[in-house]
Amino acid sequence: MKTSGLTLAGLLLALATPALADFQQITKRADFLALMEGRSLTRPLVRIQVLPDGRISGTGAAWEVTGQWSWEGSYLCRSLKWGGDDLGYNCQEVLVDGATVRITSDRGAGRSADFSLR
Repeated sequence: MKTSGLTLAGLLLALATPALADFQQITKRADFLALMEGRSLTRPLVRIQVLPDGRISGTGAAWEVTGQWSWEGSYLCRSLKWGGDDLGYNCQEVLVDGATVRITSDRGAGRSADFSLR
């Protein structure tokens, strides 16, 4: 059963994550684009591409993921559909530590999910 209101992928409930450790917040669109260039965000059963032209595409648990994104202030804002279900609009904090990207909904106040950059 699909749920709404989750992070970028909107696909899996986030697991408990450790303290911020060495994570650094991405606050600029150009830095985010450089980070994502030629890469996908991955988790088990999830592969998402956030493309420079503002599109989001991929799969999650065998369902198609599509959407649009923009950069507003210091946040990644997106509209997302997963398997045809509209997961809505949300602005999210993006943190990075090496090849791990942590995305937290509600401008950093909501649920988090960690993705690997591949």
